[in-house]
Amino acid sequence: MRRRLTLAFAGYALAVSALFGLFAMLFVYAVEDEFFASALRQELSRQQAHHARHGDWAVPAQDFIRIYRDGASLPDDFARALAARPQARELPGEAGRHYHLQPLDAAGALLVAEVGSQLVVRPMRHRLLLWLGLCCGGATLLALALGAWLAWRSSAPLARLADRVAQSRPEQLPLDLAGPPQAAEDEVGRLARHLDALNRRTRDLIAREQTFTRDASHELRTPLAVLGMAREDLQRSASPTQQATLATMDSAIWQLHQTVDLLLTLARESDVPAAAPELALLPQIEQLVLAHAPLLDRHGVALEIDVPPGLTRPWPPALTRLLLANLLANALAHRGSPHIRIEADPRRLSLSNASEPPPPALLQAGAAGRETGLKGEASAGLGLGLSIVRRLAERHGLRLELSHEAGVTRVSLVS
Repeated sequence: MRRRLTLAFAGYALAVSALFGLFAMLFVYAVEDEFFASALRQELSRQQAHHARHGDWAVPAQDFIRIYRDGASLPDDFARALAARPQARELPGEAGRHYHLQPLDAAGALLVAEVGSQLVVRPMRHRLLLWLGLCCGGATLLALALGAWLAWRSSAPLARLADRVAQSRPEQLPLDLAGPPQAAEDEVGRLARHLDALNRRTRDLIAREQTFTRDASHELRTPLAVLGMAREDLQRSASPTQQATLATMDSAIWQLHQTVDLLLTLARESDVPAAAPELALLPQIEQLVLAHAPLLDRHGVALEIDVPPGLTRPWPPALTRLLLANLLANALAHRGSPHIRIEADPRRLSLSNASEPPPPALLQAGAAGRETGLKGEASAGLGLGLSIVRRLAERHGLRLELSHEAGVTRVSLVS
């Protein structure tokens, strides 16, 4: 902004100076030409009055004015210039000569003023241009100084405000961005006060969200534990038909556990964590699969893993477990076939399975990596689960993508 303001002032001053210089040169040339034209008009009136009284032309009063009667011999350079421009009233000559002419009568007599020795502007033209150039340069330098001063006065408060905002943290609010009271009434001061108010509201919103998430997660642990114990008691004496119902209950309880873990992780984490050491990804996936093998067997899920043994990720192991467990829970809840595939390359970790298409709006938000609130359209858990996974992934610099092609839904974590 400083550079643009300074350049704008300098450009404006330069344009005005150049325009003023052009007008000044045109003015002095016009005044000089008008002086010679006025002398010719006066001589014309004198000659016409003399001719009316005596029937002949008089000797011109000015020694630089000559009368050329019809057929008289004209100066060579004047004759050539007149032949080239017969309608002109001002003609350049040679060797510094310059001519102004005025028709004297209908017979072709001319009143000619050779003004080369009378010119005032031509001898001092270079000096005039030098003075105009110096004035133009001085005005431009003055405009540069004024523009720089004004730009500094205008942008310095904004620069200080930007630095304070960049160095601020939500827990440090209020930031008192407006500064001293005398600076708080201008536009920057009002902007700073509004930013302070916005930061306070943002801090309160984050605090309320984290408190609610933390409290809700803790409150959910007790009923989940009761449900788990009740399921174990029922499983001991359940019939084969009841075993299938208990398997469904076990899947739902497991999915709820993953959701609670994710909620607690989001509530406790405020800053972007530092990058963890590079760890092999395949062993972490295998540990997760082994931990949930009974549930996968109960659902008859065939899991295909296509992950290179040497592939690593700078993710904390807990993050890998939480993300994969939640994605796997969504895949189990919305599977259309017993086959689930996990694959990875240097940039992407994907989990895919055959299923019905997710809601179109959810697919569009997932393809663009945006947050969505489509819980009503994905009430089985897809919307909430992916929303939570996306937020947790973004905390670690990852991007969640959702797509559905040829009956297969693919969820990917992209680094």
